[in-house]
Amino acid sequence: MKILCVNAGSSSLKFQLFEMPERETIISGCIEKIGSEDSFWNTKIDGKKIQGARYLKDHKEATQVLIEELLIHGAISSMDEIKAVGHRVLHGGEKYSKSVIIDDEVIQNIKDLTKLGPLHHPGNLAGIEAMCASLPGVPMVAVYDTAFHQSMPEVNYIYPVPFEWYENYGVRKYGFHGTSHKYITVRMQELLDKEDINLVNCHIGSGSSICCIKDGKSYDTTMGLTPLDGLMMGTRSGSIDPSIIEYVAKESGMNVTEIINILNKKSGLLGVSKKYSDHRDIEVGMEENDPLCILADDLYVDRIVKYIAEYYVKLEGQVDAITFTAGLGENAREFREKIIKKLACLGIKIDFERNMSCASYCPTQEGIISSDDSSIPVYVIPTNEELMIALDTYELVKDLYNINDDNKSNESRKDTKVLAKIRK
Repeated sequence: MKILCVNAGSSSLKFQLFEMPERETIISGCIEKIGSEDSFWNTKIDGKKIQGARYLKDHKEATQVLIEELLIHGAISSMDEIKAVGHRVLHGGEKYSKSVIIDDEVIQNIKDLTKLGPLHHPGNLAGIEAMCASLPGVPMVAVYDTAFHQSMPEVNYIYPVPFEWYENYGVRKYGFHGTSHKYITVRMQELLDKEDINLVNCHIGSGSSICCIKDGKSYDTTMGLTPLDGLMMGTRSGSIDPSIIEYVAKESGMNVTEIINILNKKSGLLGVSKKYSDHRDIEVGMEENDPLCILADDLYVDRIVKYIAEYYVKLEGQVDAITFTAGLGENAREFREKIIKKLACLGIKIDFERNMSCASYCPTQEGIISSDDSSIPVYVIPTNEELMIALDTYELVKDLYNINDDNKSNESRKDTKVLAKIRK
């Protein structure tokens, strides 16, 4: 069964086509700058990278490019081969603790929840609507970024504000990057052969969050009502004193919306360094002894260490592993080393050779980077949100196609075991 996974942002559309249940990636790509004159895309198939560019005014036109790429490069011979589409949706609020097949009610709920995901939901909806128009009758599945975190206890998701704000407006911590955190949890359950696993997972990229995983479930996480909370990131401030907003509004004449936009798009590494939102550029600035790049990096390390330590205590020291994932977590070797060295008081130790040999551009992409005498093992685990979307989508639609898992190969049965973990 061919399942297409779509991750539509405000001006981008990522896609990946899987053969399921074999988990085989057939083609993947990313269409960027939708709505701009310089729209472009990159596609990868059979190890080859192919580029293209033309003006795409909206997600409907971007979807047409997606379809063209699937057909031109022979990923499919016709659209009839696509049996389902899984869509990443940012916010499920308290309505959704798992993925669901999209119907009119789900569409309306996504629209209603746009107030909690104003930067992401318009793109999510545009992607869904464009795919529905291009593939009428094909089942669509919504995979929510917040769903994994619905297992958090009240003590970790209720804010110390008037309780009526939660009752009347839904003000609470929801958490994000749930699809990635769930993937890492399942992968670590496989590696350590343990169901009730305790992890501190560091998803560090342009957007960053850390998740405290207790007994295989999300127990706490750094992002909150929106993705702006928690860690500083490429362009996001992370947690700050909320009084800053009123103070800066009075001093500058800006309104709340303008300030929140700055906290989302012009803060974090970019705000502190005044130049760069990409940590690779920060590293170049550090080599040139740029004091603001050095400060930005120090702040980032400090906040990551703070949350790891907090979650270590929340898990009462019973941590099976600390994991690093996403672009920066998987590839920034010196950055990981700084973080782990600051955790030495907990007995956590890095193995220099293991750490330096593990990255997406190295022969080893996944593995342990701590020393044998470290109190807690530290792993690098490449995330795969698209595969997680495909697995959830497959599980929801297979009955529609009368697929009998009992007739599958041994490898497919392994997938079923993984799915069983995911669906718990």
